[in-house]
Parts: sequence; structure tokens; C-alpha cells
Amino acid sequence: MSKNAVSAPIEKENNLGLTIVLFLFSMALFLGAIYSLAFLTLDNPWPMAVCLGLFALAFWIPQTILGRSDSAGES
Repeated sequence: MSKNAVSAPIEKENNLGLTIVLFLFSMALFLGAIYSLAFLTLDNPWPMAVCLGLFALAFWIPQTILGRSDSAGES
């Protein structure tokens, strides 16, 4: 049996409370992006700009700042 087959615990895990708070924050950004589309008209393009910004932040923050984006070199 190889050394890599054994599952090791992941370091830097968040506790349940912090995970729920981070999930709610990301979901609020995502739902805010969707809600901003309710105000979109052909005369006012700013709701679409807000939608794109919030949508990008809803995915960028968890994946880069909060995530383990530097884990590609781990064995």
C-alpha cells in the first residue's frame, strides 16, 4: 500500500461556525447579484455592472482569498 493512499487530515480546516458565516456571505453576494437584475433596463446599464461585480466577488473571494489556491504543488 502506498503512502499516498492513506488519507491524511486536511490542515487549516475552518470550524463549523466560520464555515456557515463564509457560506452566508458568499450566498448574499450571489443573491445580491441576481437581485440587481430586477432594476436592469435599456436606459440604465448600472445594475448589470453591479451584477457582474457581485457575481465575480461571490466566486473570487472563496476561491482565492479563503481557499487553498496554492495547493497544486502538494503531494
